[in-house]
Amino acid sequence: MSALDSIEKLLSEQKGPPPLDKWHPEFSGDIDIRITADGRWFHEGGEIKRQELVCLFSSILRREDDGQYYLVTPVEKWRLIVDDLPLIVVDTEIENQGTPEQRVAVKTNVNRWYAIAAEHPLIVTEDETSGEPQPSVMTEYGLAARVNRASFYRLVEMAEQEDGKLILASSGSNFELGSC
Repeated sequence: MSALDSIEKLLSEQKGPPPLDKWHPEFSGDIDIRITADGRWFHEGGEIKRQELVCLFSSILRREDDGQYYLVTPVEKWRLIVDDLPLIVVDTEIENQGTPEQRVAVKTNVNRWYAIAAEHPLIVTEDETSGEPQPSVMTEYGLAARVNRASFYRLVEMAEQEDGKLILASSGSNFELGSC
């Protein structure tokens, strides 16, 4: 690993999200916020360029059973538009590579780390038109993060070939990346 002592340290030192699962306000309406497929946030047509503000908003974002995305506080619930997925995986780290204890963590564009595991699975689907892989990692509160190309290539490099498939082992689980 780079300057990190361990993925566990990395995960434990980050601040957790607010308790969105305990907040159930009435629907407040639609807010003119859009998250584009490349992870940029726009409000009333202008890009939100302050990363701290994007991180704050993302911390109160959840996807509900209706498939819609909402910014939620204890007293308000605003629906916004997400073009693809609201988060982007921008970096990866690995520890104990090649051992049964191998663990892979991914970092999102809003500075949150997740260990790829059963509770945060890596899912690879294919684009219906191009057939290109569309990898994502489930985070929390119904949200997923699209894995960017560079990070996906790193995950492929970490994977092992098994029966004609690329398998990434992490945190005791196996995740299929595609065919060899």
